[in-house]
Amino acid sequence: MNLSELDYALPRDLIAQEPAARREASRLLVLDRASGGVTHRGFDDLPGLLRAGDCLVLNESRVIPARLRLVKEGTGGGVEALLLRDLGGGRWETFLNPAGRVRAGLRLAHVSDRVRAIAVIEGREPSGRWTIRELDPVPGGLPATMGEMPLPPYIRRDGTDGQARLRALDVERYQTVYARVPGSVAAPTAGLHLTEAILRELASAGIETVRVLLHVGPGTFRPVTAERLEDHVMDGETFEVGESERGALCAALRGGRRIVAVGTTSVRVLETLGPEGLAGDGPARGETAIFIRPGYAFRVVGALVTNFHLPRSTPLALVAAFAGLADVRRAYAEAVEAGYRFLSYGDAMLIT
Repeated sequence: MNLSELDYALPRDLIAQEPAARREASRLLVLDRASGGVTHRGFDDLPGLLRAGDCLVLNESRVIPARLRLVKEGTGGGVEALLLRDLGGGRWETFLNPAGRVRAGLRLAHVSDRVRAIAVIEGREPSGRWTIRELDPVPGGLPATMGEMPLPPYIRRDGTDGQARLRALDVERYQTVYARVPGSVAAPTAGLHLTEAILRELASAGIETVRVLLHVGPGTFRPVTAERLEDHVMDGETFEVGESERGALCAALRGGRRIVAVGTTSVRVLETLGPEGLAGDGPARGETAIFIRPGYAFRVVGALVTNFHLPRSTPLALVAAFAGLADVRRAYAEAVEAGYRFLSYGDAMLIT
């Protein structure tokens, strides 16, 4: 499949720059895979759109404040760091930007205190990522003391006082209400619409909720550069499904109940394990680099709650695999025409 088949025209003014006034106030486009039909609802209608007995799967990974605004010791040149993975001992696997102007041994200070260096660059990996080491490690590391929420680049924030309200809002709203385990560098955004009230409504409607874990890393949002999707290789991301959660999912499958995944990250956990993996004993842990694209045969997931994704992206490839490329293209065109808000802080889809 050619990457160009995942392209579509996304007007810039439809890219949501801030969350809706209330989480549940987002719109919900419902796509029926059997008929290809589209209906327009509100996200707070979700409990009535699912079936009693459905099993709703949430990714409970918590976003860490992984973005740092730094300067080079001596020259004062700006460097932005995105902390990707805690390597232990105050060491972090990191993206640095601009990467062409840094080198091993360079000491970095935070932009708020240009005098005192807080980290040193140790070296660069063949992948293009860097390893940095904190000079004075503290509990929680650099994210706990000076990190910012790692919003995607299409959400524009700057350091001006005029955006202070939005930056404060990001701390709460670029995080699901059920986020528990720190480790993601991007939010599992389909879950941003859910509230505690909706979760209670779902339970009252006889819908079971099961939580899994996938720490979102650069593999989820790294641009696809290969012309053929088959040539793209995903980066690995760690996942875990607890023993009781594994049992609940296995019981749902054996009972013929529908598994409804909230977000593409939940899909990737479930489809990595498959029915046979969910049937095992104890917790399931590992790393997944599964790349779900059109032609994939789903083995676990029966319905999907998701946001509207970037053109030419791996999450969009997954959605096209689940719902069919032609129907997804038609639904996206209808969403654009209807003025839906797109991407991380945007509106949602329910694909049944």
